Amino acid sequence: MADWTQSDRQTARLDYRRRRTRRRAAVAGVSTVAVIGLLALAAVTAPGWHRVQVTYFDLAYGREVLPGLAAAFVLNVKLFVVAEILILAVALVVALVRVIPSPAIAPLKLLAVVYTDIFRGVPTLLVIFLVCFGLPALQLQGVPTDIFWLGTIALTLSYGAYVAEVIRSGIASVHPSQWAAGRSLGLTYPQTMRHVVLPQALRRVVPPLINDFVSLQKDTALVSSAGLVEILREANINASRDFNFTPYVVAAAFFIAITVPLARLADWLALRQVRREQGAE
Repeated sequence: MADWTQSDRQTARLDYRRRRTRRRAAVAGVSTVAVIGLLALAAVTAPGWHRVQVTYFDLAYGREVLPGLAAAFVLNVKLFVVAEILILAVALVVALVRVIPSPAIAPLKLLAVVYTDIFRGVPTLLVIFLVCFGLPALQLQGVPTDIFWLGTIALTLSYGAYVAEVIRSGIASVHPSQWAAGRSLGLTYPQTMRHVVLPQALRRVVPPLINDFVSLQKDTALVSSAGLVEILREANINASRDFNFTPYVVAAAFFIAITVPLARLADWLALRQVRREQGAE
């Protein structure tokens, strides 16, 4: 193997592939710039562009409201992080309950099915209304009354159902031979699930999980409908006071700054998973 050298044919083939890749990248870049330029030209030459610019893209006003919006966006990030941790915990428990083949936990299986069906069918905004206004009305001991935690509970209930189905599908996608291999090694069912099946299942569902969390990051703004002063509510306050919608554009930029990198990460992980399955890595 130390004396192996690449053949001229293989060298020429690799050179051709590199040239083709560079050519495709150049064509894609030029066409993208051209399309964006045409769209920008159409916008700035429209008859109402000046009014739109003053109302939505006022740089001076954007700089004025930026500190307040940035401080409010911190609340969105906190809500997202706390809810994400709770969602993963709830979803994992629900998914495991649904796949465990034990008749003794049939009532729990029924509850898990009812939970996923209901909260996947009810809009997230409606869940927020029901939780944020309904739970405090019960006046139960220990129930939080802070809008932040009520919103976190609502998002956890809503997204936990979606993520539970994602994890369950990942577990179901593991080939039965993996179960048989674990049991043949003397592992119990919980040990096989923990050490053999679950690691493979979670690795397979990372891309769709990230997509769900991209949606979660955006849906944190829905909690503003219950009174939480996060970035959307802060933007609404400023826009209503000054009759200028630039705060909405600034708020959108904050969300884009978070969601676009997460979306690209999901694409990269999905591509890596395909290459791994095809033996390219």
